[in-house]
Formats: sequence, C-alpha cells, structure tokens
Amino acid sequence: MAPAFACILGDMDLVRSLGLAGIRCIVVTRRGNPAAFTRFARKVVYLDDTGSEGRELDALLAVGRGQAVQPVLFYEDDAQLLMISRNRAALAEVFRFVIAAPDLIEDLVDKGRFAALSRRLGLPVPATKVVEPVSEPPIADFSWPAIVKPIRRTLLWDEVAGTHKALRVDDAAALRALWPRLAKSGGRYLVQEDVPGPESRIESYHVYVDGTGAVAAEFTGRKIRTNPVACGHSCALELTDAADVVALGRDLVGRMDLRGVAKFDFKRAPDGRLFLLEVNPRFTLWHHLGAVAGVNIPAVVFADMAGTARPPAGAVRSGARWARLRSDLRAAREQGVSFAAWASFAWACEAKSLLAWDDPMPALGRIAFRIRERVSRRVPNLAASKT
Repeated sequence: MAPAFACILGDMDLVRSLGLAGIRCIVVTRRGNPAAFTRFARKVVYLDDTGSEGRELDALLAVGRGQAVQPVLFYEDDAQLLMISRNRAALAEVFRFVIAAPDLIEDLVDKGRFAALSRRLGLPVPATKVVEPVSEPPIADFSWPAIVKPIRRTLLWDEVAGTHKALRVDDAAALRALWPRLAKSGGRYLVQEDVPGPESRIESYHVYVDGTGAVAAEFTGRKIRTNPVACGHSCALELTDAADVVALGRDLVGRMDLRGVAKFDFKRAPDGRLFLLEVNPRFTLWHHLGAVAGVNIPAVVFADMAGTARPPAGAVRSGARWARLRSDLRAAREQGVSFAAWASFAWACEAKSLLAWDDPMPALGRIAFRIRERVSRRVPNLAASKT
C-alpha cells in the first residue's frame, strides 16, 4: 500500500518540518503562499479567496476523499483549528488527525473563556479582567502598567493596534485615552497586569501528548525579538533547556487533561516566576526549529496517525535559532543592533522562515507572485488612463 500524505493547512515552517522527515505533503492554501512553491509539495490545492468556512471545509473534504490512503491533517492558525474542531466528525471520515477536546479548544482560543478557565483550574496567569468598551474602563481596581488584548483578533483590532498583538498602557490616563478607540472597534477585551520585562523574557513549552495521555515529544524555547519590538510577532527564536518550563508545562497539561499538540507561552518575571500568557492547541512555526534541532513533533504525530515507527525524539539541541529575516532586520534596527551584528546572527541561524539553499523556490515564488500582483493592478489603471 502507498504511504499516506500529510495534508497541510499552514505555512512554510510547518511544511518544512514534515518535508525534512521525508513525508509526502499536500499543501492546501491560498494563492501567493510561499508553501505552494516548495519542493516538498507533491500536490497543491488552492482555496477559494472568499475565505468562506463552508467552502474551505468542502475543499478539504474533497482532498481527503481523493486520496487512496487516508491522509494525516495538519493545521496552523486559530481559524483552521476551530473549523477542524467544529467539523471533526465529518473530517474524521476522510482524515486522521490529533486535536484537543472541543470544549477545551473553545476555552483556549477565546481569551474571555480562557480567563474563566484559568480561574477554575488555578492557572498562573497575570491578574486579568474581561471588559467591554461600552462600560467605564476598569481603573479603580487595577494595577499598572497593563496590557490590553482583544478577546479574538479581528480587522477592527488591526485598525486600533496595527501589527501589535496587544497594547501596553502605563496608567489610568493612558487607558482612558485608548477607551474611545476600543469602543469604536466594538467587541470585548482583556485588561491584564503587565509582567515586567522585554519580549525576550517570553518562554514557551511545546508538546505532543498522545492518545494515552503520555508526553510523546517536547521542547522549550524563548523569543529573541519580535516585530514590532513590543507586543509584536515572533521574528527571532531560540531553543532552550529550561527544566522549570518543562515542569510547569507538564503540570498544566495534566490540569487541562490535554491531548494533541500545544504551545504554552509564559513570561518570566524579574523574580524568576513564570506567568502563563496563552495556550495554542495547534501546530506552530516553532516546529520547524524543533525539527532542525532534533525533536520533530509533526513527524512524531504523523507516525502515530499513519501507524509507522516514531522518529527518534531525544533532547533538543539547546541554542538552535530561527529567524524571519526581513521582519527581524527591522526589529534589530529598532533595538539599535548594527547591520553587521544582525547579519552575523542571521547567517548562523539553523532555521530560517523562508530561505533555504536546498529549497529556494518558496522565496523566489513569493517574489514572482508579488511582482505579478503589482503588474496586474497597474495594467487596468494604465488602460483606464488612456480612455
């Protein structure tokens, strides 16, 4: 019988972790995603640009039904996670996959529900309040500085915060000044006590818990830089060997009775305590770095789902680094790092988000796609100007 494919809803980092293990990949994505150009993709299926969940589900089911052997399904963002969780019965007829329990996923994705879950289970989260901008800001009974986050990120949040995942407010006056913008965007928000220190103090525990409840693979890491520098998206990462992060991560896995894959984000306070910021029960870009450094969580999941022998999963190589080059260069400049120092760092990174000498087409394909998009936008404008 032919081996199963990995069917991947995700970006190049997830595809590469599976490709490096010699696993055949079907990439299901939108046009322009660099993962569509990788040498690891045996087949590419383009999704409808409307973003309709129903159409995406139908397209995904068609991919699964079209394979001789039931594929193993991988997913990388919250929208994909929720779609798969809420349609798990239908998808399980044509795919194999690991995923946490339905209620736990809803609790972890929605930050308001996560705050309630944290209170029930006694999770070590910073002091948090769920607020609605139609009411008065929670000023009298809150400690400063604080972090403001949306319950679920939307385009309206992007209008308020740009590329920032959250906003830091230093005092009550700053929160009052922000309040009208939050009210205009609607929705509910978290106001959370800020844990002092830069983004480089954010550490993470990455785990795959198999169907028996055993930890099948795990590693820890920390952020080096984010873009923007404060409350931004990861652009440089490093693997660590943090025993206390592992111990706390395992403890929380047990409290949640979690199965499947997850990333626990903590922030280390100046006194060394670890505060839990969020839990993402899905595959992440971190798995590329883990695979390069000796612990390939997606490959272990694939082996379990496909019924083959697990790849070796020993200790991860601490100190291995990953970078998203273009955004990390911007972050490094913002922090005052010289170009020479940054270039030396980037050259030494064992994993890079897009650039790989043995797989150059994702980077080249993205450039070609952007050029084609710009030309296609300009041509109609030129034609219109001549009429």
